[in-house]
Amino acid sequence: MSKVLIVDDDQDISELISLILKKEQIDSKIINNPLTALDFIKSPDFDYDLILLDIMMPDLSGTELCSKIRDLVNIPIIFVSAKSEMIDKIVGYEIGGDDYITKPFDNTELLLKVKSHLRLNKRTNNRGTGKVISIGKITLNTESYEVKNNGEKVDLSTREFELLRYLMENAGIALSKEQIFEAVWGSEYGDIGTVAVNIKSLRDKLNDNDEYIITIWGYGYKFNKSVDLND
Repeated sequence: MSKVLIVDDDQDISELISLILKKEQIDSKIINNPLTALDFIKSPDFDYDLILLDIMMPDLSGTELCSKIRDLVNIPIIFVSAKSEMIDKIVGYEIGGDDYITKPFDNTELLLKVKSHLRLNKRTNNRGTGKVISIGKITLNTESYEVKNNGEKVDLSTREFELLRYLMENAGIALSKEQIFEAVWGSEYGDIGTVAVNIKSLRDKLNDNDEYIITIWGYGYKFNKSVDLND
């Protein structure tokens, strides 16, 4: 049975989420205080598969907590927040979140996103012999799930990794936003605008000024397979 940690200072919302998950045979634990949650994640007892994380909490914000969690574990983190502006979503992705749901949320959307990330995380953990893809100064290892840029490790969320992997595996090919969404997010309920948000986050983390990920206006993106190593 999959296990989800819910970190939200609103007990009513936390219990609602827990009930939604329970109906789908997904176990959950609620922690209302972010500092308590951080201590729990640091403990040897932590063996959860996904974290649902509020942003506006006392003592420590959800974005600050997410940054600290990324130094400890590499499991999917989905923000569930009343902050609905695009800039809030961008910050959430850039800090290490894998997805973002705004409150009040649709129960079906929440469940679909949780199940989608659990499946993705399971595939990641069960992946067999991998391969290394190298283009320019970027190296991606599909077995260890590590990305390096010019020899320096780049910390990506699971979704960002899968996005980069798809682009690099199809380097030189113009990919529509719809193709990318279907390949990386599958049949998950969501907004295709998520592609652009994740592309921006990926570029920022790779320090890419359109050298690797090329925008094809009105269509989608292409990964440049002819990067000059001397740049």
